Amino acid sequence: MYAIIKHSGKQYKVSVGDELKLDHFEAESKASIEVSEVLAINDKELKVGAPFVAGAKVVLEVINHGKDKKVVIYKKRRRKDSKLKRGFRRQFTRVVVKDIKA
Repeated sequence: MYAIIKHSGKQYKVSVGDELKLDHFEAESKASIEVSEVLAINDKELKVGAPFVAGAKVVLEVINHGKDKKVVIYKKRRRKDSKLKRGFRRQFTRVVVKDIKA
């Protein structure tokens, strides 16, 4: 059984027990969150919503918050003695899928 959910503008295919790194959102550790934006659900038969499946929910549990590896942005203009180096670390919330309710 799997479901396709929408969270913060992105789509994720999840099953029970999967661990995800979602964009950072405010929630306590060990908190339970219900996502009702389920685009499709497959329980022996595929149900596709228009745009969401009615009555379907996915229960997530927050594990922790953190930062990803640094991404280095380097720009150089040739023959101009011009260069720019910047870094970026995305903040994330790690969650685990506890239940899928069809």
